[in-house]
Amino acid sequence: MKTKFNISRRKWLLSGLGMFASAILPKAFAQKYYRRIPLQYIACLATENEKSGTGAENWGLWEIDPGPIGVWLRLYQILEKTPIAPAGWRFDIDDWWLDENGLIMKAPTFPMPAGHYYVTNGEDDMSLLTVEKPDAKGKQAWSLSDGRSIKNVTHGPCRSARYTPTSGSGTCSPKDADRSVFPLKPGEQPPEVNGCDRQKYAVLIVFGLPVEG
Repeated sequence: MKTKFNISRRKWLLSGLGMFASAILPKAFAQKYYRRIPLQYIACLATENEKSGTGAENWGLWEIDPGPIGVWLRLYQILEKTPIAPAGWRFDIDDWWLDENGLIMKAPTFPMPAGHYYVTNGEDDMSLLTVEKPDAKGKQAWSLSDGRSIKNVTHGPCRSARYTPTSGSGTCSPKDADRSVFPLKPGEQPPEVNGCDRQKYAVLIVFGLPVEG
């Protein structure tokens, strides 16, 4: 999720979120306390107008930014030789991820851990996301506070897609991805890849956790 340009954007995000939160939280989250954490990212499957629902068991969490530890598509041969990326994470030829810059990313952790998360689009909106524990059937409910929808708290510049084989193992490869489309322009989605099923995920930024007070 990071290029040379995006490094500056992320540095701005890290500093800007603190000022943004300080300005907005007294109004939006009165009587609530939170602690800032190093930014985390949620891979979210929900329609943009949803404010609550089920299905969070199909969401994932990146506890660290997967961009800086990703592998460029043009360097895919590194992962062909060994399934271990230079940063130490394991690549799965039958379940791999791309970001908006053409980076092969480490997969997020599934399922989404139950809990409460302050999420933001990184610009002008935020909400308290609640992810419930799995029910008897393994389903996880979720909800956003203050009338916010998934669209409100989706970080538009970050786009992520998961690729799995349409047919047999090994038939879906990053080497077949069109590198010329990257970096993606605003509104563009990660490309289809021959032999692959593509699942697009919205990206939510986690900047804080509630503190009892």
